[in-house]
Amino acid sequence: MLAALPRQERFDAIVPMPLHWRRRWQRGFNQAKLLAEAVSRRTGIPVLEAARRRRATPPQASLSHAERRRNVAGAFTVRRRIRLEGSRLLLVDDVFTTGATAGACAAALKRAGAERVCLLALARTDRRLVRLSPPAAGLRSAAMGAS
Repeated sequence: MLAALPRQERFDAIVPMPLHWRRRWQRGFNQAKLLAEAVSRRTGIPVLEAARRRRATPPQASLSHAERRRNVAGAFTVRRRIRLEGSRLLLVDDVFTTGATAGACAAALKRAGAERVCLLALARTDRRLVRLSPPAAGLRSAAMGAS
């Protein structure tokens, strides 16, 4: 992740992507916070849990891009008593797929006064349809339930 960190940027804080409290309780940890803490230890940039999920959202995995945007619209807010005016933030997440979650969280941080929000993610999924070679095409059809 450090290799992907923009060298020309300076950040005031690292903000981990928040989980809803119920999901955090069920899982026992917030993977984005663990990643943010690791980046903080190597860079000296403090972790600031500025964002929070104001409502639980269903998992994004099976949703289309438009459904993902609707799912997270208005889901994030900034914690009370956190002042972000003019700050440059590094938002850390585990997986980037369509950017809907990161965009919604970044928008909440910007509404609260952040000057700039950059995203650093551990992994990026590729949602493009992968073309299979002809021998594998039959396997694909069988796996999808087609004949």
